[in-house]
Amino acid sequence: MQTKPFRIGTRGSPLALAQAYETRDRLIAAHGLPADRFEIVVLSTMGDRITDRSLSEIGGKGLFTEELEQQLLSGDLDFAVHSSKDMPTKLPDGLHISAYLPREDARDAFVGRTAARLMDLPVNATVGSSSLRRQALIRRLRPDINVITFRGLVDTRLRKLAEGQVDATLLALAGLRRLGKQDVPTEILDPEEFPPAPAQGAICIESRIGDGRVDALLAAINDRATFDAVSCERAFLSALDGSCRTPIAGYAIARNDHIRFSGMILTPDGSRSHRVEAEGKRGEAELIGIRAGEEVRAKAGADFFSSWT
Repeated sequence: MQTKPFRIGTRGSPLALAQAYETRDRLIAAHGLPADRFEIVVLSTMGDRITDRSLSEIGGKGLFTEELEQQLLSGDLDFAVHSSKDMPTKLPDGLHISAYLPREDARDAFVGRTAARLMDLPVNATVGSSSLRRQALIRRLRPDINVITFRGLVDTRLRKLAEGQVDATLLALAGLRRLGKQDVPTEILDPEEFPPAPAQGAICIESRIGDGRVDALLAAINDRATFDAVSCERAFLSALDGSCRTPIAGYAIARNDHIRFSGMILTPDGSRSHRVEAEGKRGEAELIGIRAGEEVRAKAGADFFSSWT
């Protein structure tokens, strides 16, 4: 019988902690366990420590997961809780994504200071965003706008906005809701015109392959529809070698035994883009994502991808 508390790894940001405590609370409710059977372990990651440069400059998505994964592999953590869109498509040997919590709203939120809507911003307005996808989509819709890199915690970015450093910023609606800041957005962006990042809005749990005790614990809170949809999106990303250096959007919906996926790739300046749609049986979620990635890659041609490097 398990006597030590399960050790849950997380980053230390308010959003990461909210996600870790949501995971813990779901496990408590699912298994009828006391709170002291779980210990939240906070680790600082390279991505947290370096905030003055874009992720593409300093190494990409793994910067938010590496320290947690090292402690998973050493056995110091039982599992780790992540924002799914921070996860590299290739995980370290011996680790896997074992569960997803039910997905929040995947859309992007626009937070405007000088205008309430993206399309109402004045010519030459400045928008801050750390996401290459958001930067490319903004430039696609409003090529007149000045887009700058804007990193930091949610509260840091909102403070910079209030101070007048930018006219607007964009944030994930899911994160704002999890932080109790659902009144902050001035516009919720249409996912048809402004498609979300693959895995946006989903919390995932990473653990060691073959750890049956942890797998059994987490199975009770795994949301199968989210698992299948995000697996499809991550397969699309993987087929395109997606990282923080590439503007890629993708969103899947799993319902009954069916899954429907739509994706988009863009050049960083937003001047060119290609869409793809695919659907099929949920049991083939990853295959559908891979095929969609291969289809859009063929459609775009090799010269399109040279703009990403």
